[in-house]
Amino acid sequence: MVRIAVVDRDACQPRKCGHECVKYCPVNRSGKVVWIDEQIKKAVISEALCIGCGICVHKCPFQAITIVNLPDELERDCVHRYGPSGFKLYRLPMLRKGRIIGVLGRNALGKTTMAKILAGELVPNLCNPEGKASPEEVIKQFRGTELQTYFSELYSKKLRTVHKIQYIELIPMYLKGTVADVVKKAGINEQLLQRFGLDKLLDRKVEELSGGELQKLAIAAALSKEADVYIFDEPATHLDIVERVKVADAVREHTANKYVLVVEHDLTVLDFLADNIVIVYGKPGAYGIVSHPAGAREAINEYLAGYISSENMRIRDRPIKFESRPPERKTGKAARLVEWEDLFVDLGGFQLEVAASYIAKGEVVGIVGPNGIGKTTFLKVLVGEVKPAKGSVNATVKISYKPQYIRDIAVKNQETPVSLWLAQQAGDYSDNPIWPDLNSGFNLAPLLERRMGELSGGELQRVVVAAALLKKADLYVLDEPMAYLDVEQRITVARTIRRIIEESEVAALVVEHDIAMIDYMSNAVMPFVGEPGRRGYSPGPTDMRTGMNMFLKWAEASFRRDVKSGRPRLNKPGSALDREQKEKGELYYT
Repeated sequence: MVRIAVVDRDACQPRKCGHECVKYCPVNRSGKVVWIDEQIKKAVISEALCIGCGICVHKCPFQAITIVNLPDELERDCVHRYGPSGFKLYRLPMLRKGRIIGVLGRNALGKTTMAKILAGELVPNLCNPEGKASPEEVIKQFRGTELQTYFSELYSKKLRTVHKIQYIELIPMYLKGTVADVVKKAGINEQLLQRFGLDKLLDRKVEELSGGELQKLAIAAALSKEADVYIFDEPATHLDIVERVKVADAVREHTANKYVLVVEHDLTVLDFLADNIVIVYGKPGAYGIVSHPAGAREAINEYLAGYISSENMRIRDRPIKFESRPPERKTGKAARLVEWEDLFVDLGGFQLEVAASYIAKGEVVGIVGPNGIGKTTFLKVLVGEVKPAKGSVNATVKISYKPQYIRDIAVKNQETPVSLWLAQQAGDYSDNPIWPDLNSGFNLAPLLERRMGELSGGELQRVVVAAALLKKADLYVLDEPMAYLDVEQRITVARTIRRIIEESEVAALVVEHDIAMIDYMSNAVMPFVGEPGRRGYSPGPTDMRTGMNMFLKWAEASFRRDVKSGRPRLNKPGSALDREQKEKGELYYT
């Protein structure tokens, strides 16, 4: 066995804890196992001298230290390490020309590092103690594999790469001017402009674009470049369900016979797009291991089962299963928490109609529909921010609202510790009976001493969703709570939301574009259809079968059920099963 010791550079704060890890290490009397590097002001651990006693792990008040034993043979596959006692990445996915390779795994396991290495932006150091390796050494490391040929061509400039980055909200920092200026500079072709609806945004400034519009602009720019390697890091973020399918179709069409890597957390999109998938497992922030490739269906099912057969590795204690039959709605008057009459909202250039309906106690209502169709407008009517021109909401309930865009929260509270911000939002949250579930499920403990401005997108999302759920309310309104979260976190959030709502006899409205997660947590659905940006219509919450059939008929799509896991799988347009289901009018449950 080889022992690796990792120190989370963000969490380690030796000045605050008084060097607890150094003081209590029993081996320090004979040799320096743990010390504080004065250059980086963080703890460093000698793996050669570490005996794995675990004392420093338990003494660290910030949970910054991880010590793990791994098989000796795995060390030969070490690809990259971020400095002494830093994160380690083991193996890389084998890219194959003409095959789309998907990457599935938790955040902080090295997926973005892997994308940078394969894009040629980062030369892996092969975990060299000196911290660097030459391109020749990298090529030699992968001799006898397809990656040897790949890196040989990459480093000799025979391969042109395009990398669509993960954090598209950074684009306005580097690109100024209008969309038309970017289109001209990037050489985006007319067909992609129309396909993604960008032709209507040409006069808009880049900094005025929404997250979804920036995402489509970035993907269109990447696909318009003539390259040999295309790498897409989370291409579905901020996109609605319809746009995700359009993007997946465009990626497949424009990258035929090329090397393609797609990192994605939406199981439906990844299943639809990828030919093969690798699973990245390990301990977030400590190490990540890339599994051997498998077919898309098999890999996702193994991930949900929590056991990777090719690695003989269990990555989760319990499997994740989806309901293959639609749940029934509560219909009794006593069960109704919120009711409303026929609503009509007129915002000038946009009109919204919502039929009279209700939300029941213990019900999680998933809201589905494209962007610009009125979903957020309806939520604002419920919380009283928008007054309808016709109809009214019959409710005296207390509402907790989690907004769609949360980055402003971090900007306004940059220096505020997470623990203090949670207390400002939800009072003495540690006494709340749901706090233990949220704390363990959302992994909040390591974040409590951090400042709000230091959090990543996924960390901030978990904190803001937790704050919304910790507030005492009758109706929880959550707008895109899954954005920036990895699959494991999405499942935890979905499971936690459903359990809290059902046990507390309250209700939740959840706007979400990840169909698999809507399916996993909802017992009712509220579809929105119409003409985005101009008019929207919703029949109100319905049972899952009725609502999904209505929405998918409008979207001209159909889903089948996976026999093994029960999860929804998107049918290829025009396939035999797609045609058969559309003829029957059963587009979601089969």
